[in-house]
Amino acid sequence: MSEPLDACSLFSSLSKLELMDQEVIDDKEFDIPQVCTPPTLESILSELDDEDEPFVLEDACVLNTENIDAHSCDTASLASSDSGDPTHFKRKKRPVELKATVQGSVLQNSRLQGISAQIISAADKVDAGLPTAITVAGVIVVGTSHGLALVFDNNQALRLCFGTKTTGEEFGAISALSINNDSSRLLCGFAKGQMTMWDLANGKLLRTISDAHPPGAAILHVKFTDDPTLAVCSDSGGSVFELAFRRVMGMRSCDSRCLFSGSKGEVCCIEPLRASPDFSDHPITHYSLLAFGSLTKILVIGLKPSLKVWMTFPYSKSDPSSVPQLAWQFVSEKSAVNPFLAFCKGDTVHLLMIKKEMGAIHVIKQRHIHLSCDIISLNWINDSTLVLVDSHEKLLVVDHPSQEILEVLDLEQVQLVYNTRHFKSLATGGNVSQALAFVGEKACYQSISRYGGHIVCLGTKSAHSVTLRTWRERIDLMLKQDHFVEALSLAWSFHEGTAKAVVGLCGEPLKRKGIVGDKMVEILFQFADHTFKMCPEQGRIQVMEQHFHDVIPILIDFCLLLQRPDLLFDQLYAQLAENLVAKGVFLELLESYIATNHLGHLPTTVLKDLLAHYNSKGLMDNLERCIVHLDVTSLDIQQVVQVCWENQLYDAMIYVYNSGMNDYITPMEKLFSVIGPPLREGKSLTTEEVVMGNKLLVYISCCLAGRAYPLGNIPEDLVVQIKIQVFEYLILLHNGESSSDAYPLIQILLHFDTREFLNVLSMTFEDLNDKQAIEYQQRIVDILLQVMVDNTDFTPCQVGGLFTFLARQLSKPDNTLFVNRKLFDQVLEFLCRSGDASRHTERQQVLLQLLQVGGVVQFDEEKLLTLAQRAKFYQILEFLYEKKHMYDKTIDCYLKDPLRKEEIFSYIHQLMSVASRSSEEKQGIKNKTLEHIQELIILDQRKSADLVLCHLIEEVDQIVCKLQDGVPLLQFLSSFLEIWEHQYPGMILPTEHKLQKHLLDLLCRFAPQELLNFLQTSEQYRLEDAMQITEKYHHSYATGYLLEKKGDFYGAFTVLLEAVKAEISQLTADPTSAQSEDEKENESALLRRVEHSLNNLVALGHRNAQKIQQSQIKELWISLLGTLMTPQKQVLKDLTVNVLNSMSTLVSLPAIIQQILKNPIYETGKFAEIQVLILGMLDTFRYEQTLFETTTSLLNHDLHWSLSHLRTAVRRGLHPRQDSCNICLQQYKRWQDSAEQIVLFSCGHLYHVQCLQQTVDCGLPCTSEQQQQWSCYKCSTTHRERGPQYTMPKSHCTSLAQARILSMHCDEARWKKEGRLDIQQEQSWDQLHCLYKGPSRLSILAELSHHHHNKRTGIIFQGHPAQEGFSLKLSPPPVLEE
Repeated sequence: MSEPLDACSLFSSLSKLELMDQEVIDDKEFDIPQVCTPPTLESILSELDDEDEPFVLEDACVLNTENIDAHSCDTASLASSDSGDPTHFKRKKRPVELKATVQGSVLQNSRLQGISAQIISAADKVDAGLPTAITVAGVIVVGTSHGLALVFDNNQALRLCFGTKTTGEEFGAISALSINNDSSRLLCGFAKGQMTMWDLANGKLLRTISDAHPPGAAILHVKFTDDPTLAVCSDSGGSVFELAFRRVMGMRSCDSRCLFSGSKGEVCCIEPLRASPDFSDHPITHYSLLAFGSLTKILVIGLKPSLKVWMTFPYSKSDPSSVPQLAWQFVSEKSAVNPFLAFCKGDTVHLLMIKKEMGAIHVIKQRHIHLSCDIISLNWINDSTLVLVDSHEKLLVVDHPSQEILEVLDLEQVQLVYNTRHFKSLATGGNVSQALAFVGEKACYQSISRYGGHIVCLGTKSAHSVTLRTWRERIDLMLKQDHFVEALSLAWSFHEGTAKAVVGLCGEPLKRKGIVGDKMVEILFQFADHTFKMCPEQGRIQVMEQHFHDVIPILIDFCLLLQRPDLLFDQLYAQLAENLVAKGVFLELLESYIATNHLGHLPTTVLKDLLAHYNSKGLMDNLERCIVHLDVTSLDIQQVVQVCWENQLYDAMIYVYNSGMNDYITPMEKLFSVIGPPLREGKSLTTEEVVMGNKLLVYISCCLAGRAYPLGNIPEDLVVQIKIQVFEYLILLHNGESSSDAYPLIQILLHFDTREFLNVLSMTFEDLNDKQAIEYQQRIVDILLQVMVDNTDFTPCQVGGLFTFLARQLSKPDNTLFVNRKLFDQVLEFLCRSGDASRHTERQQVLLQLLQVGGVVQFDEEKLLTLAQRAKFYQILEFLYEKKHMYDKTIDCYLKDPLRKEEIFSYIHQLMSVASRSSEEKQGIKNKTLEHIQELIILDQRKSADLVLCHLIEEVDQIVCKLQDGVPLLQFLSSFLEIWEHQYPGMILPTEHKLQKHLLDLLCRFAPQELLNFLQTSEQYRLEDAMQITEKYHHSYATGYLLEKKGDFYGAFTVLLEAVKAEISQLTADPTSAQSEDEKENESALLRRVEHSLNNLVALGHRNAQKIQQSQIKELWISLLGTLMTPQKQVLKDLTVNVLNSMSTLVSLPAIIQQILKNPIYETGKFAEIQVLILGMLDTFRYEQTLFETTTSLLNHDLHWSLSHLRTAVRRGLHPRQDSCNICLQQYKRWQDSAEQIVLFSCGHLYHVQCLQQTVDCGLPCTSEQQQQWSCYKCSTTHRERGPQYTMPKSHCTSLAQARILSMHCDEARWKKEGRLDIQQEQSWDQLHCLYKGPSRLSILAELSHHHHNKRTGIIFQGHPAQEGFSLKLSPPPVLEE
């Protein structure tokens, strides 16, 4: 956003910087110990640029950024947008993705209209040239490309013009400007290396400096220091010089001293520490510090009292084109002001604090700010805010304490001036290093100048001023845009001191809060007015409610934040009450603030409106939540109690009685009156009555515990009094409503929820310490016993709960209660009634709980055992037996208890795993387990097996002998051996083989269907034993598997074949009569079994075909075929086909046909039934024969074709590109000696043999004497120059023909003696091979044959390519292009 700036107020606000309160930083955490011997300037100058860390600060990782490969950065240099090169005004843009902030617009960008107009006018009318540099102090000075300096005052009026066009022609463009502290002197640096000093008061030229630095280098920077007689400058050679101004006898002079030589590394920027008048007495200023950044490091030196280096710091890896940046600022830290140095090269800004302690300068690392952009300009705008410009001309405002980017401003419209031409020193011939020229692509040091709170940017045709808005301007800008919520949030950040880049808010914190608070009140009223203006006048009521729901919470929040409830209820509420919808929304929204204790007091008028609105809307629960959080003094107690009672708001009613009238009994009376009558009449309570009963119990608990209901605590001076009142009320003998029942209130609570009421008493008894409270405790216990023991209205669970409560109290070490033991015996008789089967589990649990809390001491244990056995209370018996360590009897209890039978295994594991158990006890447990082992196995075989493996491994034989053969023993042994094999691999089992044999025997007898699977998965059995057992019980398939595993494949096949024969015999048996449905199903199942057996047999034959002799293979398969063909049943035809398909790959077709013809049925020549079989075999034979003949023909044809074309290629003549040698450039025709030889390569290059031999002697490759081989000199040299990554084509790196054109005297005998292919033939063959691309026809046939064999099954009798007239259609060989 660009706004015109009032010329009269351009620099009216330039004053001292206001030091803002910031987060302090602990010096001890970041400080650096003093360096005993700082490096000298000479040592720094003598260092190489590429050395690692010449001066390493402690904890360098704080400043070093992540290692970034310089080549991976965006090195696309922006073209120089120099003032002399107008084609580069438009620069590339890249969107910057930043997190949204709530700081509002902090920057005001204004175009300096007067200066911009003068720049354009001067360029057009007087040929002053384009602007090149700008500096700001008390005045604004703009330098031009024609050597002129235009001086403007604070009103943007042109006051002075230094220099002439003649000076510009001599000195070149102005490349640097600087004004001293009192704005009396101006230093100008020029592109051709000169410098001038001007008097800004009268416009006189004071000095012309031309010998301060070596000639031929442009001035890049010139800077005044705090000392008006001292300045520094740097040139395009990368050197830094000190300029000392003298005036002796009216003569002005300038002495220069080299501070840093560019030969040790070019300096790109310099920045002296200049203090404002407020800090002129700071002790650090006496050192006249100067920072300068080279291409590799940052240096800070002191010019006074003597030249001294205080710090060096190398850059982290960054883009080589990144521009170093430096900026000084005095910053307040922990009530102390010290200079900060911000520097960067690339995307990371580092901050260092410089302070003086113990007579030495300390450099303290503060923080670093990482940004995702390449920074080309860096300036402070105040002591907490940095202004940066990136390479895409985006201006970023960064708060350095929080490292937050506050705003991003696009400077594209400014069209910044770049100093690229001066960095390249084009005016003096461009004699600069490539690295400095590369950095100069983004250099804009002289285009952005900072003074006070202003940043002035110089464009090619304009000048712009960027300032921070005051806090009021930032808020008002949001208000103009109707962003009231954002304005309030921003104002609150000013109020709390958390805002960033604050300008114009000074004074003590309390005063600042008052000023901002008044502004926020003003915004709240504006927001309220705007709310009513924007409210829809027509439409649905829901739309209006939503509108006010979005606005009113904001008004309430900020009024409460400002602690101004008077503003909320006296002024804003009066305004909202004019609209009924707004009033209702406001009253409903108050609930959340009241419930969270943000509002505790309401004015009377608002409270009345609240009650009326919630009552009319039926929001009674919401009203109750509000009442219990409000200050009772603001309530109309009579009205509130009436509303609460009518609407059953018991929590609110209790709160009002307790807090308003200190009455804790009346709420109990009202609640007892609700739940008492239905309980006395034996009726079930409604849901509402149950809720009230629970409230009553909680209320009694709170009163007896000293807590207020529902929230808070009872005042300490009332706690004891309220406890006594509650006790006295509860133990009333009669309450006036019912004279027949004693202690009616106690009975009501017991009937409502015995357990919870007793829990309330239990918690109360824990807090009773005084004598009076103990008396109340005993009295209540007596009443409970009197009411419940002889009363048949209470269930066993309720009575048991009472005695459990008593047992807990009696078991306490500080117990003071007395209970008659006869009552416990009476309760025991009641719970253990043997003839009563109702509530058996409930009575047992009650008694068990009573015993567990210590009630066992109240009973005779022998009597308890007798009663428990009679009542079948097995858990009670277990409890008593365990107490006596009679664990064998506890096992009986588990087995007899139907509800806990399954837990017996874990219980035995637990008993046997306790290390403290004696050996006698463990032996008794083992004996009892062995006694019931059969019952345990029937209960769960796997858990029993695991139990035996863990604790009874030595008794395995005894257990097996004890069990009878059958399925349980089978399952036990199977689980036992499986668990032992997988979970206990290291355990030694002495009887393993015996158990394995027993298990196999049981499997053969009781589970033959699982036998084969067991043999395949288990590896522990003995092979011989298993074979004996399977043969004993005639399990052929298991026997066959074992034979195959043993290696007797012939025997395995024979056994399985006999089994198949038996099944086929059973399948083909003639039925004596018509088959029923069951018999048909049996036949179908038998057929499936035969098919499965055949598949297994065929798989066995194929699997072991390589391991059996060919004669045995033929014998077995022929035998199998005969077995299938003998019955001549239709159902076996498909099976026969499958067998024929399978055996055709292992047995020859003639043998198969011969076996078929030997069958007696086909001896007479009746082949109708096997016609399909024979035709299928013939088709297969014809297909394979055709395939073989075609393959042979193709191979022969391909061989003839390849050799023929190879011969043609070798005999083909070569045509030279030119008739001269490519080395000596002489024509071969001029050589008259017929004995001379030449070499012509396939690439067309021609050479003399002698010339080529000379190149061989110079390093080209040569071969053995047996056969001399040449490479084309020109082609080889060209390809070598292309680098190692380039691979020469094979047809060009060596001669294809290597043809030698010889004279008639050449000896040809050597060519005839060589029997192998020469180089010409080899290269011709390679060329033919490249032409013959794609898979060969032989590979196609191999693939087809492989595919044919893989899908052989069914091919004999199904359609396939081998039909009559079948011929392979193969593509012809490729045609060689002539």
